[in-house]
Amino acid sequence: MGGKVVLITGGNAGIGKETAIGLAKLGATVVITSRNAERGRDALAEIKQRSGSDRVDVMQLDLASLASVRSFADAFLARYDRLDVLVENAGLVLGSRNVTEDGFETTFQVNHLGHFLLTELLRDRLVASAPSRVVVVASDAHKSARRGLDFDDLQSSRYRSFNVYAKSKLANILFTRELARRLDGTGVTANVVHPGFVASRFGRDGDLGMLGKVTMPLMRPFALNAEQGARTSVYVASDPALEGVTGTYWVRCAPVSPSDAALDDDAARELWERSVAMVSP
Repeated sequence: MGGKVVLITGGNAGIGKETAIGLAKLGATVVITSRNAERGRDALAEIKQRSGSDRVDVMQLDLASLASVRSFADAFLARYDRLDVLVENAGLVLGSRNVTEDGFETTFQVNHLGHFLLTELLRDRLVASAPSRVVVVASDAHKSARRGLDFDDLQSSRYRSFNVYAKSKLANILFTRELARRLDGTGVTANVVHPGFVASRFGRDGDLGMLGKVTMPLMRPFALNAEQGARTSVYVASDPALEGVTGTYWVRCAPVSPSDAALDDDAARELWERSVAMVSP
């Protein structure tokens, strides 16, 4: 990965931080994003220390603000003249419904819509840097959204926490597959990964209510650690054997088939078109 520039959203904690360490060890210049500046600085110091690399940077990004996404993209493009790998890792799950400053349900915006806009804003730089890669971190939780996305209620007015999260992860896969189709022939690949159930800070900061306080701690002894969870992201982002491989769902560094709902090409196109309209100024 020497000479390559990698951007990782949410690289200040958990799987994202371990992905940053793994790719920095391979020689990449790694840029992580963090919503919180102090946490970002702390993560930057740890990544440098554990990777033994000084080619690590942190930039502030809040995916719950489309203005922040646009400002970040402008700053990144001004600072870096190439982008070889974009790892869309940041995500959240919330116990109750709330809405962003842009008027969208927060889980949908942070997990999907903010990344959709970011990809669009950085697309030309990815193409100019080809062969390059987009790696989207989804989850097998998408399989719980058996009926697919409800295009009449993408903002989840009928809110059930895990179901909303599952639909956002389904959106990640549909987006990645449609992105792969649209980038065909450009030298940019797009793949999606499931990291496994990982014992990170995900869902531990009170956002999940009783589920986070009771259920998650009981399940934690059976979970992977963050370094194990990052292995598939690092593999798909860096392995030379995957050059040209695109539109694939990866689990434990192997290609697998996602749910039938995730393979719905019509839904993937519909989500893309709806997302374009939502992020348009």
